[in-house]
Amino acid sequence: MTKGRLEAFSDGVIAIIITIMVLEMKVPHGNGLKDLAPLLPVFLSYILSFLYVGIYWNNHHHMLHAASTVTGAMLWANLHLLFWLSLFPFATGWMGQNQFTAVPTALYGVVLLMAAIAYYVLQQTIIRAQGHESILKKAIGHDWKGKLSPLLYVFAIVAALRFAWIAQGIFVVSALIWLIPDRRIKNVLQHNHAS
Repeated sequence: MTKGRLEAFSDGVIAIIITIMVLEMKVPHGNGLKDLAPLLPVFLSYILSFLYVGIYWNNHHHMLHAASTVTGAMLWANLHLLFWLSLFPFATGWMGQNQFTAVPTALYGVVLLMAAIAYYVLQQTIIRAQGHESILKKAIGHDWKGKLSPLLYVFAIVAALRFAWIAQGIFVVSALIWLIPDRRIKNVLQHNHAS
């Protein structure tokens, strides 16, 4: 299988995930601005999840560009990541519909944590397939973002059971950390191409 086919399949699944999330936002009965107010928690949870899915899509794209081959282990690791991403619509909808209460917020954190772990597994699978001189390994370096995010999610899960607003803040901070463009992979690829 080629990288292009793997990337196209993943792009399709991610596009469906975003579509399902937006379809979870039901049109209000009524034509006034006050009729939109009950949808605010659902809309806010959609924005947060859209950011996360977009971040995964962007980083997945860069990571696959650093891969030289596709192995069977990479296919399974990619499916593992897509499985957890596919739970975003459910977790997003439940959290928004219940106005960010404790258990739905904690479950949202669990989904974020498992997606982060699955992304790490895919990353390590690609590195293993590339061997000692892995471009991806050179590019990610110490990967402080990849190590910090799961810790933040664990803290958010625990915090959600007592103070859901703290967990929400942690989710936003973690997303903002990843919104800062990460040029590590691009820079290493350009350096290798120039050599």
